[in-house]
Amino acid sequence: MAIRQPVVSVLGHVDHGKTKLLDTIRGTSVVSREAGAITQHIGATEVPIEHIYKICGGLIGKKKFNVPGLLFIDTPGHHSFITLRARGGSLADLAVLVIDIREGLKPQTIESIRILKQYKTPFVIAMNKIDTIQGWMPERGRPFVLAEKQQQEHTMEAFNEKMYHIISLLAAEGVPADRYDRIDDFTKAVALIPVSAKEGEGVPDLLLMLVGLAQRFLESQLSKEEGPGKGTILEVKEEKGLGQTLDMILYSGVLKRGDTVALGTRGAPVVTKIKAILKPKPLDEIRDPRDRFDSVKELNAAAGVKISCQNMEGVIAGAPLMVVTGPNDPAVAEMKEESSVKIETQDDGITIKADAIGSLEALAYEAKAASIPIRKYGIGEISRRDVVDTAACGTQLNKVILGFNAELSKDASAELESQDIKVFTNQVVYRLIEEYQEWLEETKKRQDADIRSEFSFPAKFKILPNCIFRAAKPAIVGVRVLAGRLRPNQRLIMPDGRSMGRIRSIRSGEEVIKEATQGQEVAVAIDDITIGRQADVGDVIYVDLLASAVKDIAKTDITEDERMTLDEIISIKRKEEPFWGM
Repeated sequence: MAIRQPVVSVLGHVDHGKTKLLDTIRGTSVVSREAGAITQHIGATEVPIEHIYKICGGLIGKKKFNVPGLLFIDTPGHHSFITLRARGGSLADLAVLVIDIREGLKPQTIESIRILKQYKTPFVIAMNKIDTIQGWMPERGRPFVLAEKQQQEHTMEAFNEKMYHIISLLAAEGVPADRYDRIDDFTKAVALIPVSAKEGEGVPDLLLMLVGLAQRFLESQLSKEEGPGKGTILEVKEEKGLGQTLDMILYSGVLKRGDTVALGTRGAPVVTKIKAILKPKPLDEIRDPRDRFDSVKELNAAAGVKISCQNMEGVIAGAPLMVVTGPNDPAVAEMKEESSVKIETQDDGITIKADAIGSLEALAYEAKAASIPIRKYGIGEISRRDVVDTAACGTQLNKVILGFNAELSKDASAELESQDIKVFTNQVVYRLIEEYQEWLEETKKRQDADIRSEFSFPAKFKILPNCIFRAAKPAIVGVRVLAGRLRPNQRLIMPDGRSMGRIRSIRSGEEVIKEATQGQEVAVAIDDITIGRQADVGDVIYVDLLASAVKDIAKTDITEDERMTLDEIISIKRKEEPFWGM
């Protein structure tokens, strides 16, 4: 059975060596030409199986594979991975998660792991920069299984210490992992391959693992399809001499010059014709080629190519491409359906925005997992309309916009100055969720404090023995706070409903304090009572509440003891007024 090359996405935290690793595999220097040596755009490189045989050398011997090679995608980060969708799932057949052995798991590493698990994408881990281990003696292009035998004992001890630390961090994220040469069942553990992207050490092991896993576990899904081409758009670019072009991955079927294709937009698909298909040479980079592209008439999946079309208005990165018979082809309607976003919404909730379909779905997925209700969602920058609409919604806690890789427009920024809403933006989904949750918790605490300052809260205390300091005018007694908070000016009642005066002041030792909380023992001055008549040692006394405040109190984040005390006060009050507090 003829099979296509698998699409392999390379992910990881910024500066952990993703592009450098691919440079070493290709024999290129793309990373040195990137702005700040940081990947700015999505790239794609075809690595033929003959090149893999050459690099892997002695590890393979005379063994041959059915896999014709690997198609690598280099992304600016985890975020780009989720914009690359195929048939509603991940574009990648396999992924390589690059981790710096010195730094371990960083925010984008954790984000990448969560996304790989969400999309159920099989992956291996390239534990990079082993050459930075103190005393490591590198050799260009050497397999790791040979390299470790040449290292001194103290160097391998340092290496193992860092590796097992990373393994423990991965376990905490729900990823069982081990060194690839120690794994018996690759369906139960993620392979960890030590590499040095700088020296090329361990790269043969990595390539052999990818090809072996693809052939062993993915052969059925890699079977070549001869039907109409299907692809995913990586980038929309302006190219000198060509005008607007699309970098794309063809992941299924055949694409020909002159084909009619449907291209995904934010609305209805654009149906147009292909004018040119430009294919980079093997081992060359689609975004930064060393040699000129080859103009081809026909293309089989999987491949990374640049295409030029008659009409590309409104086409967006991450959108699908499909060969169709014309505008009325049923596949056009299917594409529109696939490109549409289906997110569960509620009447009371927040607004979310993202820059692409995949990233919006990822944000909605994490929001749902965190029990965050969504009222409205959209793709693109945060607009003035988003701000105005959010400001008009119900409670303060819902006047929030979360933007995943979505910035504020100028109009939105100006409108924000006159609106009382909160906007969070971040390029890491779980950080965005965490920031919102931290704000939500603080806001709820502040709101509860504001409510508490407006009226009394459920509380009770007990008069302690041997602590009657004055019997009357005012009575001064030692008490223990059993629940809630005591404050000056709170009115008091007995369990039988009798009024018990008002707290004049509270002391802790010699210090006058503004409130006493559950568990504290303090001296309380009480007006309008005499100890021995209205109250005595051992009595439990309650803070009196306003009937109008009961519903607001019940909605706030009160403790279990406060809730029980509230129920007791309601019970006391309803002996006289059956509908009190309703």
